[in-house]
Amino acid sequence: MATDDGDGVGRGPEPGFEGPLYLAETTENRWIGYVEAHDCSMLVTDTKAASAMLQRYGKMRSQALSHQATANLLKQMQGAL
Repeated sequence: MATDDGDGVGRGPEPGFEGPLYLAETTENRWIGYVEAHDCSMLVTDTKAASAMLQRYGKMRSQALSHQATANLLKQMQGAL
């Protein structure tokens, strides 16, 4: 389900909407991931799946607000209450 935040651009669910995801690089330079969901958790050791998690994480970082923009948004939301 896409949402519209007022800028006219439809957006789908956030890339990490199922729950937290964790990424770690091994001493052999391989990436592994761990996903926590509502009723199950999963350790991801498959190279392609871990790569997809890295790409998802990169997308979340690129879409995230800066610390200052987040603080300003929270103040704005607080004032609207």
